[in-house]
Order: sequence, then C-alpha cells, then structure tokens
Amino acid sequence: MGTEQYHEPPSELPAETRTFARMCASLSEEAEAIGWYVQRMAVEPDAESRAIMHDSLGEEFKHFSMELEFLLRRTPLWREIARGILFTDGDIVRHGEASEAAATEDGAGTSGG
Repeated sequence: MGTEQYHEPPSELPAETRTFARMCASLSEEAEAIGWYVQRMAVEPDAESRAIMHDSLGEEFKHFSMELEFLLRRTPLWREIARGILFTDGDIVRHGEASEAAATEDGAGTSGG
C-alpha cells in the first residue's frame, strides 16, 4: 500500500487514523474524477459519448458522497460545521463562518480521525 497520504510514519498511526487518511485520499480522487468528467463532457461532440460520461459522472458523485458521509460520521466537529453549510440557501461563506463559530464555541466534537 502506498504511504503518500500519510504525513507521519504509518506504523505509528492507529488503524482508525490510517483508514481516515485513506478515505480522505479517496475523497480527493473522486473530486478530481468529477472535474475530469465535467471537462470531458464540455468538449465531447458526440451525444452518445457524453451520455455515457454523464452516467459515469453520477457514479463519481455517489462515491464522493458516500466517502464524505463516512468521514463526517467519524468526525463530530466536521459534521457539525457541515450541517450548517450543506443544503442551505443564502451566503455560503456566512453560513460557514456562523457554523464554525457555533460548533467550536460549544466544544462540539473536537476529534478528527
């Protein structure tokens, strides 16, 4: 297994931290794949090819969402902050600032993987 996702010696990290790091790496890879499909679809002239890419893009969205949910379930502070930002209307930055302030002022889950 590659160790490039670790910034500390893997042998010194607990199993749950190594799993967390792998899932973060997977999340990043899914985001990258989403970007690739969007770019490919933007320049692909063939409608059938675009339809196949669009289907593949949906799979990447699913994988990204599952990996994000996995990480959020294991990181209470992240989940609390995300809850105040995701699926809300209005100013994203303002929601982010308010959500972070609320989550950190009451000491909500400070563990992280």
